[in-house]
Order: sequence, then C-alpha cells, then structure tokens
Amino acid sequence: MEDLLEILKSDNFLLILFCLNIVLLLICLFNIISYSKLNKKYKNFMKKLGEGKNIEEDLENYMYQVRKVEEKNAEIANDVHNIKNDLMTCIKKVGVVRYSAYENMGSDLSFTLALLNEENTGVILNGIYSREMSNIYAKPVEKGNSTYTLSKEENEAITKAVNIYKKQK
Repeated sequence: MEDLLEILKSDNFLLILFCLNIVLLLICLFNIISYSKLNKKYKNFMKKLGEGKNIEEDLENYMYQVRKVEEKNAEIANDVHNIKNDLMTCIKKVGVVRYSAYENMGSDLSFTLALLNEENTGVILNGIYSREMSNIYAKPVEKGNSTYTLSKEENEAITKAVNIYKKQK
C-alpha cells in the first residue's frame, strides 16, 4: 500500500497524467472539429433541394399535408358509411305489372307498382282503371309481405322487384 502511495506522489505519475490529459484534449478538439464539419455538410445537404429551401421544412410541410389528407380520408370514409346506411332505407327495387282489371277493358291500363328498399320493405301501389273512374290504392310492405291481402298482380310485382335487384347484383 505504501508503494502505491509512493508511485502516486512521484513526478513520473504526474507527468503521465499530464500527457493523458493532453491526449484527451486533442481527442476532444478532433471530435469538435469533426462535428462542425459534419454539421456543416448536413446543413448544406438539407438546403440542396429546391432553390435553397430547407429539406427539413419541406418534410415538416409534407407531414402536415399527409396528416390533413388522412383526416380528410377519415371524414370521407365516415360520410361513405353514413351514405351506405341511408341507402339501406332508400327505394332500390321496383317491380311493375300491367294488367286489365275488367274483362271488357283492353290495353292493360291497370297497374301494380312495388317500391321496396334493400330489406324488401316499402309500398305497393295498385292503380285500377275503368271507363268511369280510376283509383289508386297503397299497401305497406314489410320484408316482402303485407298485413293486407295481396292480389296475384301485387305478389308478382314484389317478385319482379326482388328478382330484378338480384340480377343487378
């Protein structure tokens, strides 16, 4: 232990420490100079694109625009979802059957019109024409059926509406 204390107190040890400090100072100076050069190259590189503009600023603007586009896309996707939900209740299926309500009437002037949404819910309009008068009747339709008795022509109009829609898909 005393030998170690003797070495620490010696001039040689102090000289070695001094030399080590000089070497570390030189390494530190070299790193500072290298960092300055690298930083200068980086700044020049960042200004190269587009008439001296800073790439960093361009990237920030680009990322801002990307975020705006993503927000707009989310808004559009939400609108599309709402439109799809609205379309479920819109009339999509139409079936028409023309017929002659009375034997002495020609030209099939009476008609049945089925107006249904995607779930086969809607209304049946039945227009009955005669020489003396013309009447239109409406019957509600729920999932392809009505609480009212349906005529052959009304059932046929519902079937046409459903089948035409199936062919379109």
